[in-house]
Amino acid sequence: MAEMFYDKDIDMDILKGKKIAIIGYGSQGHAQSQNLKESGLDVIVAEVPDSAAWKKAEEKGFEVMTADKASKAGDVIMVLVPDELQAGIYEKYIEPNLEKGNILCFSHGFNIHFNQIVPKDDIDVIMIAPKGPGHIVRRMYTQDSGVPAIIAVYQDTSGKAKDYALAYAKGIGAGRVGIITTTFKEETETDLFGEQAVLCGGTSELIRAGFDTLVDAGYQPEIAYFEVLHELKLIVDLIYEGGIAWMRHSISDTAEYGDIMIGKKVITDDTRKAMKKILEDIQNGSFARDWILENKANRPVYNATKSKELNHPIEIVGKKLRKMMPWIKKAE
Repeated sequence: MAEMFYDKDIDMDILKGKKIAIIGYGSQGHAQSQNLKESGLDVIVAEVPDSAAWKKAEEKGFEVMTADKASKAGDVIMVLVPDELQAGIYEKYIEPNLEKGNILCFSHGFNIHFNQIVPKDDIDVIMIAPKGPGHIVRRMYTQDSGVPAIIAVYQDTSGKAKDYALAYAKGIGAGRVGIITTTFKEETETDLFGEQAVLCGGTSELIRAGFDTLVDAGYQPEIAYFEVLHELKLIVDLIYEGGIAWMRHSISDTAEYGDIMIGKKVITDDTRKAMKKILEDIQNGSFARDWILENKANRPVYNATKSKELNHPIEIVGKKLRKMMPWIKKAE
């Protein structure tokens, strides 16, 4: 079982007197920086000059500067830019300005685990990863609660790396609900697998397959959309609230029977074998290599596939139907 920590277990004073530089004022950056500041810590923000994010950070009262200046000024440097940009930003702006005793932080382990960033050996390297999007991390903090977080230590030169990680996690509000220990390897590999096999890749392809099956059989696209996409939120919300058992308790007996008896005809042994292969490709670095090369080549396959799937009939009918539902926040 993983170790679990709460506010009462953590001394945040270890970060007092240290300047925390948040590199990137995006989804996680805006939330973590504001929470840390309101927890009494000294926070500065790095952003692109004259960008909208720079202005937003200034409006919240932060001292904002470029990444190189923030890295030089900071004792704790939290890198919160997208995975595919981190290595370049680290090499150009962060690494030249790191000093012995600095604490380098991440909220996802991709670049460290797959050796795209190889840190100096005289600094601590830690991870603090809230298990929720930035706006939820911020909202829950303002409501005197928090979002659970996981922490990991990759490099501990000070002998205090875990304490720093716990203190940072407490500063963003995670200690109010629970902090779990992990490793960079475990976080990176399970995160990628979850995204690819279940949460994003598996779910979106299952939805499209269901939609295509109904439409190809002659059913109206609008009815297919409601049955395989729109109503998915109802089911996911129930699972989110109380697990699969609570969802099954809440739906009709007919739906539960279909779940229990028919689900395994969709998710077959071959599907499970495919999941194992997906995990193997993550573990052996094949996925990371492909994604890194795809970015270096300006994403030709990614862009072509994304464009094609944006024009799938489920996207077209969905735009039309969502206009009939004003309670849904528009994402277009």
